[in-house]
Amino acid sequence: VQLQASGGGLVQPGGSLRLSCVASGFNFDQYAVGWFRQAPGKDREGISCMSNREGVTYYRDSVKGRFTISRDNAKNTVYLQMNSLTPEDTAVYYCAANSDRVVLSAPGTVEYWGQGTLVTVSS
Repeated sequence: VQLQASGGGLVQPGGSLRLSCVASGFNFDQYAVGWFRQAPGKDREGISCMSNREGVTYYRDSVKGRFTISRDNAKNTVYLQMNSLTPEDTAVYYCAANSDRVVLSAPGTVEYWGQGTLVTVSS
C-alpha cells in the first residue's frame, strides 16, 4: 500500500497550489480519502475529506471556500486545490485513506498515510 503525495512548494500569499496523491496497493475507489496538515510545533489537523461512494465532501472551517478536494478513481488519485493561500496555511500536507470514512477530527484513525508534501506560503 502506498500513497504518494506531490505538488507542494513555495508560493506567495494569495497564490494557489494543487496537491496530488496517487494511491496504489488497495482498491482506491472503495476508500474514503482526505487531506491533513501539520504545521511546525502543532498537532496534525484534518482539512478536507471525501467519501468513497457518494463523493460527499467536508472542509475545515478555515479552508472553506478556498480549498477543493476531488478524486479521479480512474487514476487512483486525490487532489487538493488550494487558492488564496495565506502564511497560516504553511504546513506539511498529508493525504489519507480509510476503508470506512475519514474523520477530520481523528487523525489517529487513519489507515493509510501519504508521506507528506511541504507547502510554504511566504513573500
